[in-house]
Amino acid sequence: MRVLHTSDWHLGQRLVNLERTQEHEHFLNWLVQTLAQQQVDVLLMAGDVFDNGAPSNTALKLYYDFLRRAAATCCRHIIITGGNHDAISTLNAPKELLACFNIHVVGGASQDPLDELIELRNEEGLVELVVCAVPFLRDRDVRLSVPGESYEEREQRIKQGIAAHYQAFVPHIQGYKARQIPVVATGHLFAAGGTASDSEKEIHVGHLGQIGADQFPQEFDYVALGHLHRPQQVNNTHHIRYSGSPIPLSFSEVKDKKVVYILDFAAGRLADLHEVEIPCCRKLVRFKGPLEKVKQQLVLFDNSDYPLTAWAEVQVELDAPLPDLNQQLDEILEPKRDALQVLIHRAPILKTAVQSLAQQVRPEADLHALREQEVFLKRCQSAFPESDHTELVATFSELLELMGQAQES
Repeated sequence: MRVLHTSDWHLGQRLVNLERTQEHEHFLNWLVQTLAQQQVDVLLMAGDVFDNGAPSNTALKLYYDFLRRAAATCCRHIIITGGNHDAISTLNAPKELLACFNIHVVGGASQDPLDELIELRNEEGLVELVVCAVPFLRDRDVRLSVPGESYEEREQRIKQGIAAHYQAFVPHIQGYKARQIPVVATGHLFAAGGTASDSEKEIHVGHLGQIGADQFPQEFDYVALGHLHRPQQVNNTHHIRYSGSPIPLSFSEVKDKKVVYILDFAAGRLADLHEVEIPCCRKLVRFKGPLEKVKQQLVLFDNSDYPLTAWAEVQVELDAPLPDLNQQLDEILEPKRDALQVLIHRAPILKTAVQSLAQQVRPEADLHALREQEVFLKRCQSAFPESDHTELVATFSELLELMGQAQES
């Protein structure tokens, strides 16, 4: 069987309040074509279908239009699992209907591992592949609250809970392994050793909830992960991977190559794995440095290879304040307005040691790029500069997660 691994679509995502619909549309059109061209049998989507728990009608339409078209290709099975951005109820609402088209949806975790174990059969009814479709595991799924527990105890209990969830599949999949039927697992988490970008909202603060490659059962022939937006292996393990997001979700990802993974299974094992690069339709670019360097970069910028206007982040280094800085940059940008749009214009970096308060304050627009935890941490650092804020931020993160769970229910 041939399997395609993707994740972290984040349909409905905005970058500094600008919609990404055209980019997502471009990706989903390409993905439908790739399923057909690569003769893919199974599509695995490892969480974060949507960017938030209440997706817009536009995001929902993108999702259902894609499923309709993908189901009409040679792809015989589609498996969708929920991520930390997804509302369980939103994903699960049409699951019985979608199951009629061999589209399997697991929006949230279950106490019974068999609810997440999916047999994929061929036209003769024989099992060809087994998928342990594990979604994002919330605290309530893996850990019971213990009054007065320390940060380290909480970390250990979360790790044990996540590992135990995967270990619970082992008794149920050993029979398949004995019959040389490959077993694949999914997950949406922060595995130890992974490299994050600025766009991920941390599931747990710091290292909470991180598990290593050795904590996934060895019975899994492949582990398809989501949550980190850069494609990567976990602890250099060939068969445990993040596919990453299909489009750059922040300016920290401007140099990342976006890919999907194609897996071939034969004789009960993973026989081949290769990546397919996703074509980019909108370039995100950073311009940073001395004024003359930034000016030259702007003048020479070429967007002819991309169908959509490029989005830019600009930050200039100055020896002293320059009152007409914006005017100078606008004069260069005006002829390029159809090719380049500045989304974030950060405050200039002054090389002098003394800065005025206005120069130290980040522009209000930057607030859109900050996560809730980052805003809270900055407030803590401002109010209590000499204190360790780890415990406080961890508690704040748990409060955010509880609020999200309450909204879903």
